[in-house]
Amino acid sequence: MAGCCHEDDAHLQAMRDGQRRVLWTVLALNAVMFVGEFTAGWIAGSTALLADSLDMLGDTLVYAFSLAVIARGARAKALSAGFKGMVMLVFGLVVCAQLVAKLVYGLPPAAPIMAVVGTLALVGNIVCLVLLTRHREDDINMRSVWICSRNDLFANSGVIVAAALVAFTHSIWPDLIIGAAIAALFLRSAFGVLGDARGAYREAAQPGHVLDRSA
Repeated sequence: MAGCCHEDDAHLQAMRDGQRRVLWTVLALNAVMFVGEFTAGWIAGSTALLADSLDMLGDTLVYAFSLAVIARGARAKALSAGFKGMVMLVFGLVVCAQLVAKLVYGLPPAAPIMAVVGTLALVGNIVCLVLLTRHREDDINMRSVWICSRNDLFANSGVIVAAALVAFTHSIWPDLIIGAAIAALFLRSAFGVLGDARGAYREAAQPGHVLDRSA
C-alpha cells in the first residue's frame, strides 16, 4: 500500500522518541535517589539501604546504556541487555561482600532513617515503573529496563520491612537478611537477563534474521 513504509517509519520514530523521554526521566530520578539513599545508608549504618542505593546506581548506568542503543539494531540491543545483566551480577556480588563485612563488625542500623528513605525510594521507583510499563514490550532493550525497575520495588519494600524489624528487635539480623534477599534478587535477575540477551543475540546473528531498520 502506498505510503505504508512512511507510516511505519513515523510510528517507529515516535516510539523511539517516547522511549528516550521515559529513559531520561527515570535516569534522572534514579541518579538523585542513589545519592540520597547511599548517603542515608552510610549515616544509618544500613546494609540494606546501601545495597538498595547500589541498585539505584546500577539502574542509572543501565538507563544511560539503553539510551545509547534505542536507534540501533537487534545485536546492539541484545548486547545492551547483556550489559545490564552483568551490572546486576556485579552489584549482587558487591552486596554479598558487604554482608560478610557487616557480620564481622556491624552494629544495628538506625531504623527511622531506613524507614523514611526506604519509603521515599519506593515512591520514586513506583513512578519509574509506571513510566516504563507502556514500553516494556517494545523490544528486549526496554523489557530488560522494565525488569530492573520492577526489582527495585521488591528491594525498597524489603528495606521498609527491615527497618520495622530492626526497630522491634534492636538486632542487625533483619538488615542483613534483607540485604541477602536483595543480593539474591540481583543474582537471579542477572542470570535471567543474560540468558535472554544471549538468545536474542544468537537470533540476530542468524543468516535469515531480518535486521532492524536502524541496524
